Amino acid sequence: MADIRVGNEIIDDIRLLIFDKDGTLMELHYYWAQMVGLRAEMICKDLGLERGHVERIAYSMGADLKTGRLLPEGPVGLKKREVVLQAAIDYLNNIGYEDVYDLCFNAFQKVDDISSKDLKRFVRPIGGALELLRKAAHSGCKTAIATIDRRGRAKLAMECLGFADVIDLVIGADDVSRPKPDPEQINFILSAFKIDRGNAIMVGDATTDVQMGANARLKASIGVLTGLATEEQLKSITPYVVEDVSKIEIVNPG
Repeated sequence: MADIRVGNEIIDDIRLLIFDKDGTLMELHYYWAQMVGLRAEMICKDLGLERGHVERIAYSMGADLKTGRLLPEGPVGLKKREVVLQAAIDYLNNIGYEDVYDLCFNAFQKVDDISSKDLKRFVRPIGGALELLRKAAHSGCKTAIATIDRRGRAKLAMECLGFADVIDLVIGADDVSRPKPDPEQINFILSAFKIDRGNAIMVGDATTDVQMGANARLKASIGVLTGLATEEQLKSITPYVVEDVSKIEIVNPG
């Protein structure tokens, strides 16, 4: 058990830290812009579409390939894989291609296979993430990941980043039936550890992350500004907003 310092505030008696993955522990734009770009390239290759469609399909999925940034409204980085897949399908339907679900699904799977073989090329940690996770483990706090990514992919990313040995549990979108901000993921984690919600904190970069923590009635939710949400958006949900996870300090461990 430990106390957590956020700015000038102390959140006491914490036994569990739950983190979002993308934009919280690892760089959001760097990872997803590459993934979405490859998906769009694969789809265009399979359909024989010109290069211009790559950027437009990627944009429909929520990534601006010209800037390498994600769109604040998503869907990629914010919503489940199925929603991002449907965005690509909708784009193709709108330009006259029908019955493309299997083609798009297979393109997503091919990119998963490609990236899984060389995931270190796609992932970069947020500064201070590993240090925070290590201090949490040293203090006796449990740590968990609650992500919209699939559990297998999330676990692989944590291994590539060197985080796997300091994360106790990973819960993906494929482990639950209801997406963020529904608290199903958090409730699953609390039950697994048998920890009271009054001794747990949620840390995330998206409004859906901090709202999930609020919906789960955790002791606190902490927003970080390394993702898509603005400070104003996060502060409309939680008073605890910091630049990044390096600004979250574990004090009085044990």
